[in-house]
Amino acid sequence: MVPGLPLGVPIMTRSVDLEEPPITARGSEFAALQRRIRDEHLLDRRRGNYAVRIGCTLLAFGLAWTAFALIGNSWYQLIVAVAVGITCTQVAFLGHDGGHQQIGRTKRGNDLLGILVGDLLVGLSYGWWLDKHNRHHSHPNHEGHDPDIGESVLAFTQAHVTDSTGRVQQLIFKHQAWLFFPMLTLEGFQLHVASAQSLFSRKPRRYRRTEIVLFTVHVLAYLAGVFAVLSPVKAVLFIVLHQAVFGVYMGCSFAPNHKGMPVIPPERKLDFLRRQVLTSRNVRGGWFTDVLLGGLNYQIEHHLFPNMPRPNLRKAQPIVRAYCEQQQIAYTETSLVGSYAAALGYLHDLGEPLRRRA
Repeated sequence: MVPGLPLGVPIMTRSVDLEEPPITARGSEFAALQRRIRDEHLLDRRRGNYAVRIGCTLLAFGLAWTAFALIGNSWYQLIVAVAVGITCTQVAFLGHDGGHQQIGRTKRGNDLLGILVGDLLVGLSYGWWLDKHNRHHSHPNHEGHDPDIGESVLAFTQAHVTDSTGRVQQLIFKHQAWLFFPMLTLEGFQLHVASAQSLFSRKPRRYRRTEIVLFTVHVLAYLAGVFAVLSPVKAVLFIVLHQAVFGVYMGCSFAPNHKGMPVIPPERKLDFLRRQVLTSRNVRGGWFTDVLLGGLNYQIEHHLFPNMPRPNLRKAQPIVRAYCEQQQIAYTETSLVGSYAAALGYLHDLGEPLRRRA
């Protein structure tokens, strides 16, 4: 939870946190921090670390599918579906790192890794995700700029609530805090559908043909394999559970990062340092949290230095935190449970006007 702010207070109104620094300080503040990070070699590639990380992740992914093939037409496959959903998310984290150019020496190498793990192994369009994710990184929690708080089934801004007219939409907004986790079970399906729509929309994009081929191979191999091994009922249940676990895990990994943090009005401009720090939230924890959330628990450091290798984020954290304290910039860090409480509290507060109207 954001320090000093009760759960019931709409976090988006904390305009005091969005004060702009003097114009003369805007560029120099981040440049000084960036020099410190470079001097510590925290932007240097960690190819050995990533070789082990990629190997372990793909091994776990392969073992999950090997178990699927060996167990055969059994109800125990529902346990395997959970394992496949978890390992798919871990594989997706590798695509995220590749998209931020954290792993390989060249952009082509990072993109190739992202396409292979995204389109072929997970069934998500790397190009579609990268375009959307880069826009989010440029303007996190900025109304009209960040696609992650744009039009959605849930409302992430007061304007979205105010402009809602449909009865079903308003009903969802009223109770969206309660519906958040249940609706994440559909997120996996939504990501696959959005990927397909983007790939087959003929929108010009680099690697589009390669992505279409690999995405199609994934879909056909996945469906053929599941229905070849399992009876129709078990196959459908396997797919539903697999995609539900994948969607919930993905949503639970990204939700703590910005939901419930200040939302920047459309006309407001902030310098890069404050725009990234004030809208992001870190999650405390040890090595298990690092693995569980794919390094996204260091959201502030990741947003300031998107191409920083994942294993270096922990080392950068004390430097960034101390610098923010020196510059009197609020640095938000909480527990994993506290981050969900803040996000759900924010969603609940947004629906309050509709509940009062009922």
